Amino acid sequence: MKPAEARRDHYRRLAREQGLRSRAAFKLKELNKSYRIIGAGFSVLDLGCAPGGWTQIAVRLAGNRGKVMGVDTAYVDEIEGAEIVRGDVEGDGSVLEAALEYFGGRADALICDLSPRVTGNWSVDHARQISLDYAAAEVMEGVLARKGNAVFKVFDGEYATEFCGHMGSKFSKVKATKPQASRKQSSEQYLVCLGFRG
Repeated sequence: MKPAEARRDHYRRLAREQGLRSRAAFKLKELNKSYRIIGAGFSVLDLGCAPGGWTQIAVRLAGNRGKVMGVDTAYVDEIEGAEIVRGDVEGDGSVLEAALEYFGGRADALICDLSPRVTGNWSVDHARQISLDYAAAEVMEGVLARKGNAVFKVFDGEYATEFCGHMGSKFSKVKATKPQASRKQSSEQYLVCLGFRG
């Protein structure tokens, strides 16, 4: 077994053992350990939450005083401690309305692991993924509290650099990073954005 496959299996096995819905959960766990995106008592909006791995971690990190809402176009089984909403970030503004109503105001953190249906044509997939990020960033503008934090998955490439610059104008600190739990050969990175200027 190649090292990358072994690592993937390791995270898959760990996810099963810890009752997590996806190995992606470990990416958020790792990012939060390094950057403290989510703290106890935080209100957290998870965009593109299916199958729910990130939402589960957000619930654990925010604790019983926190509030977590997961949003996806796909059906997601209920997650204890979280509100799950069927919605589209590229939709009609209902995601923003639902979040503000549920949190009773703005959120402390927004997490976004959005990915398009991958076609295999890299330039199309890259452009589509970053386009989803821009849509999520629009939701973020309306929902994130001042000094709040965010994390976005980005497919690395020319538009990712542009998106990074866009986020740089909105946050005190922006850093692109690749967690251990990401596949080495994958073009995905995560943009950690701290201290929303609002």
